[in-house]
Amino acid sequence: MEVKQRLYDVDDLWELYCRRSNDHLRFELIDGDIIEMSGPGGVHGELALTLGSYIRAFAKEHALGRTTVETGYHPAEDRYNLLLPDVAYISFERAPEPFPEKFVPAMPESAVEIKSPSNTLAELREKAGRYLRMGSTLIWIVLPAEESVEVCRLAQSGEIKRAVFGPGDALSGAQVLPGFTLDLSQIFE
Repeated sequence: MEVKQRLYDVDDLWELYCRRSNDHLRFELIDGDIIEMSGPGGVHGELALTLGSYIRAFAKEHALGRTTVETGYHPAEDRYNLLLPDVAYISFERAPEPFPEKFVPAMPESAVEIKSPSNTLAELREKAGRYLRMGSTLIWIVLPAEESVEVCRLAQSGEIKRAVFGPGDALSGAQVLPGFTLDLSQIFE
């Protein structure tokens, strides 16, 4: 007799988040499995705030959309996968109205993942692929130790295209945030 493991959904995860005993914990949901994540450290938090501030200011100035930090997103039709980007941008066209108190039932156009000591680059690349397959368009993997950012997009062939930007380079919002540019020197001061 085969014992089936229980699949958790976004409602189960929300209930877990709402428990006072879990105030300090962060979770994601991958194929119905709850994944506990370590909390961000100082450098991680500062980088998330910096990037989020630049993206939010641009999006607000041009009335393009919303910028969030550490907010859960899942495709509306998929209740078994939820990602918690360090920073995310979602256009007003894609964002549900009213914007939810709970997890967002839509994927952000752009997500930022900042490498922590507890992550490997391979894990973050796998996560970037998951974002892209779930509907996001532009993923930035921030590598603090290298002072670089790996930009990930999905090619028409279904392959993930990666480009690494380092000191002296600038990030572009591409088609997600047209006109947005950010010199890496502004991130890694």
